[in-house]
Amino acid sequence: MVEKLVILKNITKTYKTGKIAYQVLKGINLEVEEKEFLAIMGASGSGKTTLLNIIGLLDKPDSGIYIFDGQEVSKLNKNDLAYIRNRKIGFVFQAFHLVPWATALENVLMPLLYRGVFKKEDEERALQLLTRLGLEKRMNAKPSELSGGEQQRVAIARALITHPKLLLADEPTGNLDSKSSQEVMKIFKELNEEGLTIIMVTHDPEIAKFAQRIKIIKDGVFVEK
Repeated sequence: MVEKLVILKNITKTYKTGKIAYQVLKGINLEVEEKEFLAIMGASGSGKTTLLNIIGLLDKPDSGIYIFDGQEVSKLNKNDLAYIRNRKIGFVFQAFHLVPWATALENVLMPLLYRGVFKKEDEERALQLLTRLGLEKRMNAKPSELSGGEQQRVAIARALITHPKLLLADEPTGNLDSKSSQEVMKIFKELNEEGLTIIMVTHDPEIAKFAQRIKIIKDGVFVEK
């Protein structure tokens, strides 16, 4: 039986600026199975990044239920959320978020350094990931010495170093040219075919086509295509 990795029930989120309240999510319901590749599409301001942040335990909903990997997580405290996030979720962002003074290899190892547990085999895994992603000759390069496509591949390797159950990607090709975008999406597709669950936010229909399923969000709710 295929397990549900992500279950969202009537998730809402409101942000306040002074006396003005803006409801970003207005009752989101979503189920994502293990080994699925889901693309979430929507215009700027539709709520897609807020939703991804909630799924990734970077933000908490105002109301609703979130069950991740069989555990109700919507009411957990920050420390418990950070623990789960560091061990079960990998993130790939549009802006790469690499540490500028660190090499590609050091950037990949960063999540393990934050965890405080580092083994020799972790470095071997990092080397294997970078090699698989075509960066075997760029391991000692700093981010400023890498192209946009290379930086994003370093970010993907960093997201995979902790053996996550879920990979979240927020506009992962937004800062890349078309050739690099296709290369990155082929990597995502391969990872998914190997069993990794992926949820990706994008505004690009051509990028969304790499996913198995597409959901459209508009004004804080999912709508039919």
